[in-house]
Amino acid sequence: MIRLVIAEDDKKIAEIQHRLVERVEGYEIVGIAHTVGDARDMLEILRPDLLMLDIHFPDGSGLDLLRELRAGKGATDVVLLTAAKEVEALTEALRCGVFDYIVKPLVFDRLRDTLENFKQHRDRLGSLRSVSQREVDRLLPRAAGQGDAPTPGRLPKGIDALTLSKVVQVFSERQDDAGLSAEEVGERIGVSRTTARRYLEHLVTENKLTADVAYGSVGRPERKYCAAP
Repeated sequence: MIRLVIAEDDKKIAEIQHRLVERVEGYEIVGIAHTVGDARDMLEILRPDLLMLDIHFPDGSGLDLLRELRAGKGATDVVLLTAAKEVEALTEALRCGVFDYIVKPLVFDRLRDTLENFKQHRDRLGSLRSVSQREVDRLLPRAAGQGDAPTPGRLPKGIDALTLSKVVQVFSERQDDAGLSAEEVGERIGVSRTTARRYLEHLVTENKLTADVAYGSVGRPERKYCAAP
């Protein structure tokens, strides 16, 4: 089990995060902190594998705590989950080696992808006996992608033309403006939710689709995709 601490000052949001994490197999929540001080104590005493960390707290900054953790050579990995959208915050988070950076409002699909990726990341590290460039590129996707920028007419890695055309067709055939979730698109073209989401996000970056957050039941916001105007 991957031992996880949630650090979030809003108690209701922390409880929502708690419930969402519980839906992902392989994780055990060992603590919930509502202040930087409490989070610091939990890191020292519990030594979790992963910390889900907000930035803004009444008693300090999550970024300061992240710097302390890295300066002290703490082994805990960090996912920043915050409403902060300043480029400076993202830049500092990347410099401090966060595993991921999620912008609120939290969407379960996005959180689940992060937690599943983290499990795979740990499994790969645990299975290594020596280091090759191929393994490094698998573990460091930013490094692996430096030479992979798509050229005109070339699709990025992980996107094939046939599946992409099916996704585009789903939206071209729609008669209304109601958005579709990744799960709904996946069901229509016969692929998994995760695969559909990859193609949908690609089309968003290409300005072919727009995405917005729709709120259903409490704690269950999801991204809905529509054809771009």
